[in-house]
Amino acid sequence: MKKTLLIALFILPVLMVSAQQQPAQKPKDRNADMIIDSPIPMDTSKNVPYDPSRIFTSVEQIPTFPGGFEAFYKYLAQNIHYPTGAVKDRIQGKVFVIFVVEKDGSLTDMKIIRGVSPDIDAEAIRVLKSSPKWKPGIQNGRPVRVQFSVPINFSLSAK
Repeated sequence: MKKTLLIALFILPVLMVSAQQQPAQKPKDRNADMIIDSPIPMDTSKNVPYDPSRIFTSVEQIPTFPGGFEAFYKYLAQNIHYPTGAVKDRIQGKVFVIFVVEKDGSLTDMKIIRGVSPDIDAEAIRVLKSSPKWKPGIQNGRPVRVQFSVPINFSLSAK
């Protein structure tokens, strides 16, 4: 019993010393295998390769119409031509359009996510396609592609 106790007392300090001499290992980083000197620009906020085709839904600085959103809705009011069939049938409602504001401020990839009628939906798309360029969204100090959605209200005034 004394031999076992002496052996245990001798081995325990040896194990403690060897454990103290090994450097503590850092937790393994998922991005540790990435090549930092890559010719692909890095997105420094996430340490991942920068993808110029990436579409953001949330950015530091959102895209804006020249003059702001008040000017955008004024532009819509001046340029929307209510379809005659919709006027005749007294069709009204909100069209929700989703699109991408490109890095150069142009609008692309327009889709109706909730429409009113085919002719009213087409008019909403037509007006957005003829929109002047927007000020692009900014992320990490550079212009990026940003997905944006707007409601466009079509209503007939009482006469």
